[in-house]
Order: sequence, then C-alpha cells, then structure tokens
Amino acid sequence: MVITRSGLVLGATAVTLSTIAVAGLGIHSQGQALFKESPKEIVDEVWQIIYRQYVDGTFNQVDWQAVRREYLDKSYTDKEQAYKSIREMLKKLDDPYTRFMDPKEFQNMQVDTSGELTGVGITIGLDEETKKLTVIAPLEDTPAFKAGILAKDVITKIDGKSTKGMDTNQAVTLIRGQPGSKVRLTISRNGKETDYLITRAKIEIHPVEYSQKQTPAGNIGYIRLKQFSANASKEMREAIRTLEKKNVDGYVLDLRNNPGGLLFSSIEIARMWLKDGTIVSTIDRKGLVEKETANGRSLTEKPLVVLVDQGSASASEILSGALQDNKRAVLVGSKTFGKGLVQSVRPLDDGSGVAVTIAKYQTPSGTDINKLGIKPDVKVDLNEEQRQNLWLKEREKLATLQDPQFAKAVEELRKTIAAQGNTRAGKN
Repeated sequence: MVITRSGLVLGATAVTLSTIAVAGLGIHSQGQALFKESPKEIVDEVWQIIYRQYVDGTFNQVDWQAVRREYLDKSYTDKEQAYKSIREMLKKLDDPYTRFMDPKEFQNMQVDTSGELTGVGITIGLDEETKKLTVIAPLEDTPAFKAGILAKDVITKIDGKSTKGMDTNQAVTLIRGQPGSKVRLTISRNGKETDYLITRAKIEIHPVEYSQKQTPAGNIGYIRLKQFSANASKEMREAIRTLEKKNVDGYVLDLRNNPGGLLFSSIEIARMWLKDGTIVSTIDRKGLVEKETANGRSLTEKPLVVLVDQGSASASEILSGALQDNKRAVLVGSKTFGKGLVQSVRPLDDGSGVAVTIAKYQTPSGTDINKLGIKPDVKVDLNEEQRQNLWLKEREKLATLQDPQFAKAVEELRKTIAAQGNTRAGKN
C-alpha cells in the first residue's frame, strides 16, 4: 500500500512486502517526549483520527464514544500496552484496512527513493469475507514470483506460525528480513497446502515495459504496467510517445498481475489515454463525491485493448474501469480482484502510524467494484495450469499469440482497427 500526493491510499493494494512509499509525511521528534510521559496520548490520538475520518459514520455499528471511554479509563505504563489497546480498539471496526502500525511497521512502509525494494515481492491483504491472509499479486520477477506464488493464494503459515487472526502488519514483520535470508510460506491453493522456501532480496522495479509487435492486427504497441509506483506515469508517457513515433496501429495495455499502488498515478495514466470523461469518483462518509476527470491532454486516440485478470487490483481497477466505462478500450481476460477502498495513512507523534479507510471509489458509471471486481468485455479465463505455465514455466510465450489472453486482445484490436478504417473510408 502506498500513499498518494494528497495523502490517500488504496486499500486494495494492501501491504507490499518490501519498502513502501509514504510520501510527504513528517514525523515529529518533539512528540516522542510527550509520548514517553503519557502513552494514553497516542491511544486518544488514534481514536480522534478514526472519529474524524472513518468512512462509515456509524463506525460499522460500533459505539465509538463508548470505545473511547473504555480505553482511556485504562492505565498504561509503557507504549507496548498502548499499542495493544489501539489494535484491540481498531479491531472492533472489523475493517482489515484500518490498522495501526508501530514505529517498526510504519518504517516498513517508508519510501526508498532509489526505487530499490527489500522483501520477497508480494502484495497481501486480508480477504474481507474469509479474513484469511491472501496474496493480491506477486510482483513480477521477484523471489515470490519466481517461487511460484500466485494471486489469490492464501498464506496459512509463515515459518510454521499460523496466520489465523494475524493482521497484515504482523505478517509483514514476519516475512520481511535481511536480503539473502529465507522465509517459509505455507500456501493454500485449491484446498491443498504447499510450502515455499523463499530467499529475500533487494528488488529494483521498473513499472513499465514496452515493445513493438507485428501481429495479425498490424503494427501493435504492447505496454506492460507492473504497478502504479511514483515513476509509473513518467515511464508510461515515454512508452506511448516512443511507440507513437513508430506509427503503431493500436495498443495492448497489460494490467495482469498488477496489484495497484498510487491513486494519483492511475489518474495521470488514465489521462494519457482519455481525451475527456470521468476517471473515478471517491465518496466519503458524508456522501460527498469528488470526481477526477480527463483534462483533454491524451497522448493517443488509437484503438486500445486492456488485459486484466484476478491479480489486477486497486489502481488497476480504477484505470481499467475508466477506460471501459468511457468506451475507450475493450477489456479482455478475467474478472479483476475487487478492491475499491481508499485510505489515509497518518504518522503519529511517536513514529508509529495508522491507516484509516476514509472513502470508497466508483467507476465512471457509478459501479462499486469492492468485493465484486470488474468484468472484462471479452472473457478469457485461464485455469491454474495455464497460468502457472504462462507466468512461470514458459515466460517466452507471454504477450505472444501463444498467450490465449493476448491472442484474444490482438483479435479484438484487429476488429476495432478494421472498423475505424471502414468508418474513415466511408467519410472519404
């Protein structure tokens, strides 16, 4: 999970097991002395943040005033007692995305400006229905990806410790570690448990890859967007401009296994493809709607097909939903992950932090995709064996005509290009 310029995050991306971006937030050392004098201060600070910002004014049917009385009536002799109470307090909301992070956990989210990440390379979250620790998506070419971890995998144990009742912060603490060290993840997939021994590493991520491809649809620009990081929009702009100079006939934008990331990045990238129209709406607890729209500065109007699958989450769903609802692109693949919550990450005076669900987002047509996902216009599902082969064993087939989803994307693109050609011919 990463923070946006405006302080908003997408709950969909949950926690990436690496160093995560938290931009523009200062931690005040002055507050540390205050906290040492009164651990109760931090409990009330978190309560106040929830009281002012939480997306549901009923606090999910919890008497939040009574919660304050309960936890401020307690005596705290050290910060660990306060931290324990804060976690208990937030658990009453029954919201896996509103969570407290002690200073070490909060540090795990801080940005490394070099773009080099340390971890195993998976994005995880608690399934809202089962409350199980679930893989949203592995980051491509990372240790977890190479080990065979897949989207929707359930992590049942970490180094033999059960994840039942464990939140994402606790899981991150257990999974993170020094590069070169190992962690054993027990994965449940289709009812079968398998152990994966993964070596932690430093990971350098370039979010955009692109190439020119000669296909039955013509000269196609292929762009793969791996995640919505701080430099994703810059790299996307470079990719489109380069491919435009090569006079491509159309584009395939691949968002498969993209777990999301920065909200502002998804909006900026959407504006590169959309000339006009709404991109996304966010709705707070007062029902106030804030809309992000295109700005008339699209980089291309050529035909576009977007590839999505069950690992496409959060910011990926904002982008694909905007392109689908505005009829700018045809979506091909499988139903997306289905996470539509927006969070604010707040630093606290002692160096800890709290993530609070403050809004939900909707696609331009007013669709709430949380827990539901986005359905592609053209459905091409891959079974588990096909996914394993394509993404792990036979990577050379990815984004070729031997890739069933890409092949269908090319077919759909050919139809669109032909239809546009006929329209132009008719006007002549």
